[in-house]
Parts: sequence; structure tokens; C-alpha cells
Amino acid sequence: MSTPPRWFTDTKDGHSQWYVERFRSLAAAGTDLAGEARLIDAMARPGSRILDAGCGPGRVAAALHASGHSVVGVDVDPVLIAAAEADHPGPVWVNADLSTLDVGLADPGYQGFEMAVLAGNVMVFLAPGSEPAVLGRVAAHVRPGGRMVVGFATDRSYPLAGFDRDVAAAGLRVEHRFATWDLEPFTPDSEFAVTVLRVPAVA
Repeated sequence: MSTPPRWFTDTKDGHSQWYVERFRSLAAAGTDLAGEARLIDAMARPGSRILDAGCGPGRVAAALHASGHSVVGVDVDPVLIAAAEADHPGPVWVNADLSTLDVGLADPGYQGFEMAVLAGNVMVFLAPGSEPAVLGRVAAHVRPGGRMVVGFATDRSYPLAGFDRDVAAAGLRVEHRFATWDLEPFTPDSEFAVTVLRVPAVA
């Protein structure tokens, strides 16, 4: 990667391990960590192939796997992928940069994912300027007519207007937008956006 993601440059040393331990502690305390996964599960057909792009330590992918889906989780941070492998056997875990993602595309028999999810503020932790490439590479892994669901805080380094421009440049279409993963209505004052995108169908 030519420019490192903000995940590495805008955080302190040891942040990745702190993040892992934070979610381990929340899980041990019984905190509900599956809100994003419930929405994706409700949208997906049973047994769908789902890509968790920017999976972190694996909580969303693990919940989707437990619901019967075939899940691949991808993250650029090897510390987070190692934690996902240790804590959540079942999904396939891949350490890779989303801006150059290629998980099976070179295989002539590649079928694609029915859905992709980018949760946990993935978009605001990308390398500056890499957002269009990330959207395009993730979309390339989704079957024509499939969907991507992207959630991030709107008060960070990546404005929603910029996201919408990058979505259009990637050939994707905004179908729905909500303020939360439990589908509260989006308003101009919302500090978070959950956007459902449609990958173009083959003409």
C-alpha cells in the first residue's frame, strides 16, 4: 500500500491490541455486539456467501457464521486478523488491503458474494484517497445485483457527500440510508449513516 490507512497513522502504538481486548471484555460482559450482523442476516438469503470487509477482530463475521452464512472476513491489520482466528473459528480470515482486494477473482469458477458489509467505521480509517478503490474492489467481489451495506460516523475525516461521489464513481447505487443499524431514519442531523448500495446487474 502506498499510503498507510488512517487505522495505522491516526492511532497510538498498541491501539490494535487495545481494540482486541476491548471487544473481548465487552463479549465477556455479555454486551450485545451483533447489531450489524442482525441487519445483514435479515437482508440475506439463508446460507449466503457474505464478505465482511474490514472485519477487525471478527465479531460481525462470527455472528453471521453462527447464523448459517458462509463468511470471509478481511482486514489490513494482522493483529486483528490473528485475534479473529483465535476467537472465532469458522469464517475464513484474510489479511489484505481492501484497496487491492482479490479474494478468488482470478479463479475461473469464482461465484462472488451475495452481500458485503463494511461496519465499524471502516471507511473513515482507510488511507486518504483510497475510498473509491476500496468501494470498487469490494463491489467487484459481489455478484451482479447483490448489495453492500456500509456504516460509518459522518463527523469524521470522510464526509458523506464525498462518500456519495465515490459510490457513484464506482458504479454503485444508493438504495436506502438509515441513521443506525436498527434502521432509525436518517436526517441531516444524524451523526452516523448506514447506507445500502446495489451492485449493478448484468445488462
